[in-house]
Amino acid sequence: MSEPTTGSTLGLEGRTAVVTGGTRGLGLAIARKLVACGCDVVLGYGSSDEDAARALSSLDGLKGGATAFRADLGEPDAVDRLLEAVRERHGRLDVFVHNAATWTPMPATAADHAALHTDIATAVDPLLRAAALLPGLMPPGGRIVAVSSTGARQVVPGYVSLGLAKAALESLVGYLAVELSKHGIAVNAVSTAKLDKDPGAAKGPVEAALASRTPGGRLTVPSDVADVVALLCTDEAAWLRGQVVTADGGLGLRP
Repeated sequence: MSEPTTGSTLGLEGRTAVVTGGTRGLGLAIARKLVACGCDVVLGYGSSDEDAARALSSLDGLKGGATAFRADLGEPDAVDRLLEAVRERHGRLDVFVHNAATWTPMPATAADHAALHTDIATAVDPLLRAAALLPGLMPPGGRIVAVSSTGARQVVPGYVSLGLAKAALESLVGYLAVELSKHGIAVNAVSTAKLDKDPGAAKGPVEAALASRTPGGRLTVPSDVADVVALLCTDEAAWLRGQVVTADGGLGLRP
């Protein structure tokens, strides 16, 4: 797997980025990649100050910088406050990565309607609110990247709420790609299959089976996805608009 280094900047030095859900898991891996590329990254998080402190400590010594901003995306004004803080501190925003998500396992035939609607709202509402504000904050060349899942298009047991949420998010990416292009902002998504968040740990039978079916020879790890997010933020990716790029090592090619 690839690891971000201080020398791998992709031309992103000096850019300002926001990563929602940026203090843990995949969000932190994305933040780490962007900081390693020389970005100043604001890590949005919902509740755990301890996670935020650990995340910031783990990013020390990389090429760019990082700060954390507490904003519960379940609150209607959370994105507004987050972006206003970016405006006050940096004056502009170059990259907005919407990674935050919630997932309540349930079958489609016995859905928890309230939880399902919460999961959809967490996936869609922050990006919708940000889209109304970003043209006044993002200069031409800005990037919006949404983090999706292959569960948006494939049926995964118990995954219906997040599957619906990610399908809606991918649709929104297309609409925003069209409407924000006039502002010079490119909008895309990165999708992935099941993540291996602890590569050194023993794998259960499901994970082992998926790894064996993946042409790349292993499960996807967070840094794989982070690398693709960073690539979409480069100048060379400017002509990609409304695309869902799947980073799964080729697993989706298998029947």
